[in-house]
Amino acid sequence: MSATKDVNINQLGEQIIGAIKTVYDPEIPIDVYELGLIYDVMVNEDTLDVKIIMTLTTPNCPVAESLPAEVKEKVRAVDNVNEVELELTFDPPWSQELISEEGRLELGLL
Repeated sequence: MSATKDVNINQLGEQIIGAIKTVYDPEIPIDVYELGLIYDVMVNEDTLDVKIIMTLTTPNCPVAESLPAEVKEKVRAVDNVNEVELELTFDPPWSQELISEEGRLELGLL
């Protein structure tokens, strides 16, 4: 029997994104999702395990350890999420082009 019997995957995905949007880069006043640091979020529909691929603004980012840990902790706290795996990558490297339109508006870049 599937673990998703009573779980709407689309709603769970929205809750996960909502949790990620509560994490802010301390140097840039927008959340890590709108900043473009989250490259992918995958939910295994059978196990409700979550895999997140994210980056940082630079490899030497002062929050290189704490920011990914905070993202992982916030997603793990979402109801029905089982395990959370977070992969940190720098390929492709982050650039301002990855900032969402909403993020650009908040930063005054539009």
